[in-house]
Amino acid sequence: MFYKHNDNYTVESVTSGHPDKICDQISDAILDAYLTLDPKSRVAVEVFGGHGKLVIGGEVTSRGKVDYVKIAREVYKSIGYDDELEISARIVTQSRDIAIGVDTGGAGDQGIMYGFATDETVAFLPRGVVLVHRLAKRLEEARKNTNEKDRIKWLKPDGKTQVTYTRGKLNTVLVSAQHSPEVKLEEIKKEITEKIIFPLLSEEEKKTVKIIINPTGQFIQGGFEADTGLTGRKIMVDTYGGLIPHGGGCFSGKDSTKVDRSGAYMARYVAKNLVARGYGREVLVSVAYAIGMAEPLMIEAINERGENLAEIVRKNFDFKPLSIIKKLNLRSPIFRKTATYGHFGRRNMPWEQIEKIN
Repeated sequence: MFYKHNDNYTVESVTSGHPDKICDQISDAILDAYLTLDPKSRVAVEVFGGHGKLVIGGEVTSRGKVDYVKIAREVYKSIGYDDELEISARIVTQSRDIAIGVDTGGAGDQGIMYGFATDETVAFLPRGVVLVHRLAKRLEEARKNTNEKDRIKWLKPDGKTQVTYTRGKLNTVLVSAQHSPEVKLEEIKKEITEKIIFPLLSEEEKKTVKIIINPTGQFIQGGFEADTGLTGRKIMVDTYGGLIPHGGGCFSGKDSTKVDRSGAYMARYVAKNLVARGYGREVLVSVAYAIGMAEPLMIEAINERGENLAEIVRKNFDFKPLSIIKKLNLRSPIFRKTATYGHFGRRNMPWEQIEKIN
């Protein structure tokens, strides 16, 4: 097994108002804006923010023109923040040295990408990964809910969730939630336990789980007021929670000629299809590229029994960047929604579809 159910493991997620995730969302919103105007846009945009300042930087080659500052402000406000940001941007065209290889269909970068799937849940993800994202998303839903009964009025945008499993059972749930200064810790613990945590647990889990909420006693300062954020710093939150290897490259702000993104999406797609078709209960797929070259340097796939599935993958799937883009329709402006609560296990995303394998 790639992660043993008899061992301890811990995974985390963060809300949309976490500083790093603010930056991811702005990067992907800018990417989507370019793809809407020019589907063949080449985009690599990163954002740094903190303490009233936001810096947008990167490389873009596109027939479209977008207002970076306007997009950043709209995203920031939609998350739930109303403080003013000083925003600056420095965007240049893609390096000619990179473009030479991409123009001919080659990969936009070198590196290693991984994809994973397990039959443990209907999302084909580990149970802990599914739960920790649901907890974080519920914090946002409770904050924004228009139903008075279900809304938690004192919740603020920033937050983190974490779960620990021991011998296959839920052991601990940790929630850190930003809040208004007037609310007391007792109320915070009661509301989050009853409205955020318990609805996601079984009756047995409710009796045995250890719950930790705002362990420092308060979480009033959050977002850019408390901390800096950076695009791509939550790569484990974006993928498999640290249970499975990560090649190192982030996803957000990159168009799909960058195999950091498209290669990882395709590896997930292949792993999920192999599990769905009975080639293993768990499957790990890895692929490696050289910048400017279309054919991968390596394709590997293995199931939990150690069986090599690489030949099946090569027979059924094409990992050349342009083939991935076409198959998964990755020139569409669909990426901002991926920037929170994980890129995988999402319904209706192209890399989550299941097809016939020969």
